[in-house]
Amino acid sequence: MRSWRIFGSIAALALASPGWPQASVPLPSANTRSQPVAVELAKKTVAEAKVPGIVIVTGIGDALPQTVAEGRIAIEPDAPRADADSLWRVYSMTKPITGIAAMILVEEGKLELDQPISDFIPAFKDMKVLVDPAKDLTSRPATRPITVRHLLTHTAGLGYSIVTKGPLLDEYNRLGINPAQVNALMEPGMRAARPASLEEFANRVATLPLIADPGAKWSYSISLDVLGRVIEVAGGMPFDQFVNTRIFAPLKMRDSYWTVPQAKARILATNYMAPGVAADLGATSVWLRPPSFPYGGAGLVMSARDYDRFLHMLLNGGTLEGAKILKPETVKLAMSDLLPPSVDRATLAHMTADSGAPMGFGAGGSVYLADKPGGPGKGTYGWAGAAGSIGWVDPVHKLRATMMINSFSEQMLKRDASRAIYADLTR
Repeated sequence: MRSWRIFGSIAALALASPGWPQASVPLPSANTRSQPVAVELAKKTVAEAKVPGIVIVTGIGDALPQTVAEGRIAIEPDAPRADADSLWRVYSMTKPITGIAAMILVEEGKLELDQPISDFIPAFKDMKVLVDPAKDLTSRPATRPITVRHLLTHTAGLGYSIVTKGPLLDEYNRLGINPAQVNALMEPGMRAARPASLEEFANRVATLPLIADPGAKWSYSISLDVLGRVIEVAGGMPFDQFVNTRIFAPLKMRDSYWTVPQAKARILATNYMAPGVAADLGATSVWLRPPSFPYGGAGLVMSARDYDRFLHMLLNGGTLEGAKILKPETVKLAMSDLLPPSVDRATLAHMTADSGAPMGFGAGGSVYLADKPGGPGKGTYGWAGAAGSIGWVDPVHKLRATMMINSFSEQMLKRDASRAIYADLTR
């Protein structure tokens, strides 16, 4: 389990790195530039060998996506060029997709935001809360049940092996509560401890005490993974099948995978621990084999083109090219601040401090609660991934944006890419 702890430390650093769009650093005047700022950034990033390749896809309103691509998907000189169809591990960018899947069921009346999840997973009926998380596992009864809203917004009181500490972390590791993949070397040990199904995963989680009462505190967690089980029970089909048939298929997202087909291995980017230090080679990636179960919090490999189509649907109010995923009012709700009114937002505020605007949380992604001058508008919704990628939709500027890299160490590119995109938007 030592290797998983090492990854946890790296991922925690990635999560602590400011990842949300901002534009606080002055940029050179547009009239001094011969090419878009995003193009300059991509060229500079690859030239400095921070990553071998980068793809930035943006779109305004209903316009076709614009792609900036530079470099290759791995450091090898014969690796394919990075482009809009290259495949990337999006990690926590999976969370908004899981959140929107739940909102489909909310719209259909099969879920309610404030419905106890024990209606779908009975094991969660009588939860306990730690008395002193740093000391031991002594617990008391929770003051209220966990609801769908709590899972959507990381306020269920659940932990995360990349964040949680103390005795509870030991229990998470002992029970294999590690819903993520890293590489083929680490996977056998992680899989041996991990539950073999989403149902078993959720039931094991329910045996563990919470770090806080549901609705009391925002804390980054495995809640979107547990939500996957709620979705498959309420939706009447396996979680991954629900996402595939209700989101990916109608939106023609043909390069979004829980397991990457062997035929696509050639265009799967290598993930790096640090510049030049491979964590997971595309050709032998752990994502070429089925996971223990579909991870709603970090389980997808996708192309930038596909993620853009998902964001485009949200920007259009739930419809894209005739495919209707949600009603406009449901999209507006999903991208609004769904946090319980009395919740402690201190951790969320710290995690998004560099955004330069107050933040709330919607259906699996954070939400700007005010305009950021020169940057994202109020209502901007999205999230980032541990391997450096980020995606968001900005209703004020009618903007959708996706940036793809695969490197645990290059977290500042999220900020740099968003600054570049908003600088180009003002030109």
